[in-house]
Amino acid sequence: MGHNYAKPLTSGQKMERLLARIPPGWHIALERQTGEATWRALTHAPDKEGSWSAPYADPADALEEAWRNNRSVLV
Repeated sequence: MGHNYAKPLTSGQKMERLLARIPPGWHIALERQTGEATWRALTHAPDKEGSWSAPYADPADALEEAWRNNRSVLV
């Protein structure tokens, strides 16, 4: 009987995966909140405006949310 114990991605692996998906011409910004241990991210097409993610403890989670929120311009 086989079992599938998938190992979750590390923050670095998740970041690499996201950066490979975001088109090269897009703007990407990561910002650490002053006085807090949280990060926000922004990504958008060159001719568009994007929205910032909510604060996250992991910068990869913040970038993933920003990518999800702003990638609709590709459709």
